[in-house]
Amino acid sequence: MSFHLNANKEGESRRTWLKTAALAGVAAVAGKSVEAHVAEHVPAKVPARRIPIAVSTYSYWHFGKEKYPVEKVIEDAAKLGFDGVEILHRQMENETVPYMNKLKRLAFDNGLSLPLLSIHQSFVQPKAEDRKKDIEHTVKCINMAVQMGIPAIRMNTGSWRTAKRDANYYKDGKEPPIEGYTDQDAIKWCIDSMGECLVAAEKAGIVLAIENHWGLSSNIDYLLEIYKPLASSPAMGMNVDTGNFVGDPYPQFERLAPYATIVQAKTYYGGGHYYDLDLDYKRIADILRKANFKGYISLEMEGKEDAATAVPKSLKLFREVFS
Repeated sequence: MSFHLNANKEGESRRTWLKTAALAGVAAVAGKSVEAHVAEHVPAKVPARRIPIAVSTYSYWHFGKEKYPVEKVIEDAAKLGFDGVEILHRQMENETVPYMNKLKRLAFDNGLSLPLLSIHQSFVQPKAEDRKKDIEHTVKCINMAVQMGIPAIRMNTGSWRTAKRDANYYKDGKEPPIEGYTDQDAIKWCIDSMGECLVAAEKAGIVLAIENHWGLSSNIDYLLEIYKPLASSPAMGMNVDTGNFVGDPYPQFERLAPYATIVQAKTYYGGGHYYDLDLDYKRIADILRKANFKGYISLEMEGKEDAATAVPKSLKLFREVFS
């Protein structure tokens, strides 16, 4: 009787062991299947995002006697491996629709974007009719940007034009107001005029990116005083230029970086046409990363060296530091 009970227990134990072993095998196979599925759909390492780099047509011209054709810049940019071309308005051959369509098609055929149209205007003008002319000029350029498929326009505050643009000016940026007026008057003119332009820009879906472009905007406090009341507009942006700071550029760049829509980055190979700067682009790239900047870097090569050699060198530098 005792032997029979022990035999039954041994048989039952064996059956339990076999059942457990079978279940363990199924679980192991299922586990491997799940692991394989996960490995198949989740990359081992997320690749770093590539920052797009454009080149300004200005890099090839610098307001010389003969305009450097925008078409040639687009073709060269494609060969060198740029992602886009910033068009300087004053460098365009004309403002006809066929010409603008030609530039848009040429960029498209070469796999390039046209991220920015850089225009000139000034709202630091005491006469309302003079400011109105530049507002109308801006609205015209907004329509041109729409025609060419360009999403943003570079905007200036303007300046009093009371100081000679010599080496000293670019060191201190000092420019006294016209007699009878103050910088606060000019700030108000800029806010009001930009506000009018933003009405047209919002309808067109174009960003107006105000730049630290000398004049009133040499003072970063003034620039932010103009920008912040307008920042609630979906069409308001900021273009931060690495080479247009008075004094130590890095703390000022750090202040503007969180607001940047696009960044113009200057190089000075062969010595600058107006002034020289030795910019630390690794430091600049770190500031932009901390600010979570994801937009375009647009090269403005402002040196005396031939663009044929200076532009490729600039691109190589930017790919290294901004990637």
